[in-house]
Amino acid sequence: MAEGNQSTVTEFILTGFPGLHPEYQDLVSAILFFVYFLTMAGNVTILFLFAMDHSLHKPMYYIILNLCTCDILFSTTTLPKIISKYWFHSGTISFTACFVQMFFVHYLGTVNSYILFLMALDRYLAVCHPLKYPILLNNSTILILSITAWVVAHAGSLMLVIRAYPLPYCASNIINHCYCDHIGITILACTDRAPYGFPAFVFAMVMLLGPLAFIVFSYCCIIIAVLKIANVQGRIKSLSTCSTQLIIISLYYLPRCFVYLASNVGITFSADMRIVIIMMYSLCPPMINPLIYCLRAKHMRESLRKQFKRRAVLKKAHVSAISD
Repeated sequence: MAEGNQSTVTEFILTGFPGLHPEYQDLVSAILFFVYFLTMAGNVTILFLFAMDHSLHKPMYYIILNLCTCDILFSTTTLPKIISKYWFHSGTISFTACFVQMFFVHYLGTVNSYILFLMALDRYLAVCHPLKYPILLNNSTILILSITAWVVAHAGSLMLVIRAYPLPYCASNIINHCYCDHIGITILACTDRAPYGFPAFVFAMVMLLGPLAFIVFSYCCIIIAVLKIANVQGRIKSLSTCSTQLIIISLYYLPRCFVYLASNVGITFSADMRIVIIMMYSLCPPMINPLIYCLRAKHMRESLRKQFKRRAVLKKAHVSAISD
């Protein structure tokens, strides 16, 4: 069949979790809604703290601000649709809306990868080049790098959509996933997928392994620099400043690397298990990250504590005013 927009498909159907028994659908949708609620509440809280507390206006927290924004957008792009499938039996998504969702899924994933690269760069300069750190990585520099990350990430994701959209979709319209992504859509095309699948695979590897290579390099340098510190307390303090970022980076990269490696060494998963794994590594980090920020980042803990104290004081003052 000749290529071109010969589509007879006008909408796609998202299966969600294909093997999920109907009696568990309400439970799963409630869990997904709970995940979405916690993700939004946690990340909005971080944004609120950043807006209210000027002591957080430092390079590291500007990076966290970008990550929170990315997590909010990704969760909002993916979760509401699959929740509505189980709550309102609305599993269909229009042809164009599916490609819009696909764009944002890959775009925000790329942005996330770039932001984690900036996070590793921040810790590398802070530990390995502490005297140059305030000069090389100030708020203005982080702002420029962050804007660059959000702008540059458009290119690859837009290329995926532009190449996939005109393909002829004239067979099945069932996507075995909880959201639209490049593989899930192009596998339904009535044409040879190879010319489109390989560039997409290369793009995914570059976006995943490029920043990861620098992250591994930066933390190797950090470990070497820390081991050179004679004072044990100094070593512990230097490592503790990196622990928050290392946990966040590990949550993002380790599950993805496991899935890619497993597929290459012959480990196969059922369709349900594959979707569960993808959903866990896609949606758990945005939910957990705010908790990590507040537990591990000293200034964030102090800012949160100040806000609670301030609210308690205002509440007491309000009660006193009423009683008087």
